[in-house]
Amino acid sequence: MSGSQEREVKFAKTLEELRRRAREQGNMLTREEVVSAFSELSLGEEQLEPVFDYLKKHNVGIGEPADVQESLTGDERDYLQDYLGELERLEKVSPGEKEAITIQAMAGEAAAQRRLVEIYLPDVVEIAKLYVGQGVLLEDLIGEGNVALSVGTTMLGCLDEAGQAQGMLGKMIMDAMEDLIGESYDSAKTEQKVLDKVNRVADKARELAQDLGRKVTPQELAQESGLTQRSILEAYRLSGSRIEDLDVPKDA
Repeated sequence: MSGSQEREVKFAKTLEELRRRAREQGNMLTREEVVSAFSELSLGEEQLEPVFDYLKKHNVGIGEPADVQESLTGDERDYLQDYLGELERLEKVSPGEKEAITIQAMAGEAAAQRRLVEIYLPDVVEIAKLYVGQGVLLEDLIGEGNVALSVGTTMLGCLDEAGQAQGMLGKMIMDAMEDLIGESYDSAKTEQKVLDKVNRVADKARELAQDLGRKVTPQELAQESGLTQRSILEAYRLSGSRIEDLDVPKDA
């Protein structure tokens, strides 16, 4: 790996570490933390500005928590209000009761595990707020977090102390949400590639059809555009057979 590639890898890794630290701190970093994190790369103030812009776009506040409400859609705000109203009806517990229930859950008691899920549901909401505006709906983030919470409460037997439960469950919830965002990002990239392929073939077909004054066959388009017949037919299928300027036999 060349020096420039190592530098790029280090930069990306540092940026991801900063995002995770920010989430652990309520979506907030100090300017000093950012500067210190990139000290090994010797980035100047001007070079750091895109970093601060990137963090801001990912709802990371610099010096103060980011305003999550700004990133919520109207539907998400309505959902959040309704959902929090439902959670308000759940019975509250004291710290001592929470610890006792946690110990029972660690011992494998199913009823205690279910009760512990209820106790931690508001925590899932707070964690989900840290991930809004990253391509996944708040409702989906909460749903994924709730699933991770339910699974996590059945795995507490590996802990030595009840006080470790919150950290373990919190990490599982965060990991689940980050995986969901990653899957959504990968899916979006795939969808964009498909769209680009369809648009490229449609544009080429339109240009040639205008020149010829009629629809064109995949063979003609392949000869004139440099695209392969296989890629043309694939794009046609991906479009749902909706590339209007392409004349494709039904048995193709």
